[in-house]
Amino acid sequence: MNTEQLICDFHIHSRFARGCSRQITLQKLEEYARIKGLHVLGTGDFTHPTWFQEVKEHLKEDEHGILWSTTGFPFIWQVEVSLMYTQGGKGRRVHHGILAPNTEVASQIRDALGKKGRLDYDGRPIFGFSSIELIDMMRDISHDIEIIPYHMWTSWFAIFGSKSGFDSVEECFEDRAKYIHVLETGMSSTPAMNWRVSSLDRYNFVSFSDNHSYWPWRMGREATIFNCGLTYKNILHALRTGEHLASTIETYPEYGKYHFDGHRNCDVFLHPPESKKLGCVCPKCKRELTIGVAYRVEELADREPGYVRKGAPSFTCALPLTELIAAVYGVTILTGKKVWATYNKLIQAFGNEYTVLFDVPFEDLLKHIPEQLARVILKNRDGTLALKPGYDGVYGEVILDTTETFSPPRTNKKTLDTF
Repeated sequence: MNTEQLICDFHIHSRFARGCSRQITLQKLEEYARIKGLHVLGTGDFTHPTWFQEVKEHLKEDEHGILWSTTGFPFIWQVEVSLMYTQGGKGRRVHHGILAPNTEVASQIRDALGKKGRLDYDGRPIFGFSSIELIDMMRDISHDIEIIPYHMWTSWFAIFGSKSGFDSVEECFEDRAKYIHVLETGMSSTPAMNWRVSSLDRYNFVSFSDNHSYWPWRMGREATIFNCGLTYKNILHALRTGEHLASTIETYPEYGKYHFDGHRNCDVFLHPPESKKLGCVCPKCKRELTIGVAYRVEELADREPGYVRKGAPSFTCALPLTELIAAVYGVTILTGKKVWATYNKLIQAFGNEYTVLFDVPFEDLLKHIPEQLARVILKNRDGTLALKPGYDGVYGEVILDTTETFSPPRTNKKTLDTF
């Protein structure tokens, strides 16, 4: 990998965020980021008072806004907020990421948000004001704060979510949309899917993990690669202009928990044309389906599948290595001894997970693992892995020994040149 490249994950959570592992620490985040192959992390959850103090105690900030651990791993200030409000006569629930340039600004953000609600009960705090007000509040503090609509298509809590979202960035932010530069694709979509919506042409796309634990099948499962020196200013410039925004690592969109439509309780999942034919009603319980990302993209798309945005950063799709090992061994528990033994053998041999996923030749893989697993790693790498799509909060599942696929193009091959 080019030494100028930074593989970054800026959608991180602490143990204080609802639904996240109680075992997350800064030390664990660093340990498994190195195993994954990540170079920079967001701090996650800096509005939470206890986590904020831990970050200040354990990380030292340099003059470029980068926070360093005692063992030399870098972080930047980052938090996710949940906004629940009414706009346009409809209830909205939207999640946004906030990146801050330094400790002083992060402190001011905490002070401002603390006047709007409690910060101590959830690392992903919930507020009752609008996205427009969030923009105004952050710009009153610093123009170097970046707001990123996270997991942009997810059904329940996203800017384009089927349950509570908008049909455009401009509808959400109105005239403040000019201050939004970048959107997070989320696990159930890829840049190729988003290129089909022409109203998104002015926005850059990033991918981050939204980890709920420190394990390598969560952290770094999606990431963004920057071609720039490690300063907050450089990262901000890349996000806002697209310059030096090299590529993204995405999961297969079918892996995401809201790619297809369905009902978890009824064990029903449907391709968008099937859902539309049924009037978006579950064929079993006759209640409204949870409409997924693929359906919403089709609703807003004004271009045919296969359209490529000129000059856009490249991307590649891959599932976490532990998912592949578990699928081949026929187990569902990713923390099982056999899965970990194989995973650790590969990490010891090749250094980190990204190297295994993207770089190691087939012949070298065969020296350490069974041929079936080596072939699945290659299928994962070249975009031919098949999955049963995720739906209504259920992750997608790997399908072995079949060529059946469900997704739009998963890989812009130029991405492989960056590893």
